[in-house]
Amino acid sequence: MTTETNSGSCCGTGSRSSNATIHVQDAGVTAIYQVSGMTCGHCEGAVSQEISALEGVTAVAADAKTGEVTVTSAATLDEETVRAAVDEAGYEFVGRV
Repeated sequence: MTTETNSGSCCGTGSRSSNATIHVQDAGVTAIYQVSGMTCGHCEGAVSQEISALEGVTAVAADAKTGEVTVTSAATLDEETVRAAVDEAGYEFVGRV
């Protein structure tokens, strides 16, 4: 699989910053992460695809406009694992919202 590098997004450069909150729901755990560098639907798809491949992830919604990625999983995900997936997609993981 070909991925973009961390030096910027597929559509140009973006600012890089992060935050995160975790919510526990009946359907699993939902966490919101800040990712920088996403600028379009392709960016959202690349990040979503990499995070969706993580064990236990049941849903991912990325929003390039806000830089937020909402992830629902069976259990709380290790932040370093999420960071690695975002890095693999070619974007910068800032942290939890």
